[in-house]
Amino acid sequence: MSKPRHKRIIISGGGTGGHIFPAISIANALRRIDPGIDILFIGSEGKMEMDKIPAAGYKIVGLPVAGISRRPTLKNLRVLPKLILSLHMANRIIKEFNPDVVVGVGGYASGPVLRQAGKKGIPTLIQEQNSHAGITNRLLAKKASAICVAYDGMEKYFPSEKIIRTGNPVRQNYDNIINQRAEALNYFKLKRNFPVILVLGGSLGAGTINKSLSENILKMVSSRCQWLWQTGKHYFEKVNILVSNFATERISVHGFINRMDYAFAAADVIISRAGAGTISELCLVGKPVILVPSPNVAENHQYRNAMALADKDAAVLIPDRDSVRLLVDEAISLISDKQRRMSLSENIRKLADRDADVRIANEILKLAGE
Repeated sequence: MSKPRHKRIIISGGGTGGHIFPAISIANALRRIDPGIDILFIGSEGKMEMDKIPAAGYKIVGLPVAGISRRPTLKNLRVLPKLILSLHMANRIIKEFNPDVVVGVGGYASGPVLRQAGKKGIPTLIQEQNSHAGITNRLLAKKASAICVAYDGMEKYFPSEKIIRTGNPVRQNYDNIINQRAEALNYFKLKRNFPVILVLGGSLGAGTINKSLSENILKMVSSRCQWLWQTGKHYFEKVNILVSNFATERISVHGFINRMDYAFAAADVIISRAGAGTISELCLVGKPVILVPSPNVAENHQYRNAMALADKDAAVLIPDRDSVRLLVDEAISLISDKQRRMSLSENIRKLADRDADVRIANEILKLAGE
């Protein structure tokens, strides 16, 4: 008797850490449940998933697909040929790999891959991270078999019978960060007698957040705080030169922080963008958070994500346009207000979703079983 074939899963999407790290979490959960499962990632050529996915131990194929700019530009003329080519390539990859299920986690590659899988009658699962669904996922939902979401009220975007409330998968559960604080402070060469403000702009950095700190550097230097500042690789050199002029040990500058568990363990207050995956992590971390939503995302979904927390008094929201004027002062003020920090921590912990990666993996395997 021949052995049964292991399940084969395609996971498509990427572009930013907010799509890539949840995708890796789902793949890891699938592997824990079924070590023999065969997983192939499909991403966008030249994007960070082409490095991060192989580093996590998975195979990836790149498509030339690119996004359309919301502003009229000649670059948009190049998008259509890339989309057509990506559709043909996705069709060929699906035919050769013969998946049982195709999963879309968001990002440019999800569109053509899920579209071609749907045309072939292959079960598809959408993992919608945001509280406001983008137009691509809304279109793909028509043929999707299941849609995993992190927020209530998503019936206004998707067929209710397809929605499964799973939460967003994150890199890890962060249950042990309280016990890691001393180790974390030592790792970043931070002192124990000063509180720590962690500044995150996402995996690629955030221009407004970096500008907000850079233009208020004197306030940072004179504050009785330590600043753990992830600039993003594009901003690191400029920020590092600026900070070095002040010869201070209380501002620690990093292009990218690999040990995010240590960063969260060290932090007393966190400043962050409001990507869906980041918010899911912050809820698990349970530290007081100041959110500065990026305005440079489709349909302003980061602002909607941040409002979902701010409305529950689980985060402080500062609009991007006000960040240079308000952000540093707000962070220093929050550090000095213990009662406010305790209230924010308590409220954000209530919103945490645990084991989302396992719930999504089980839904994928249900579809594969069909």
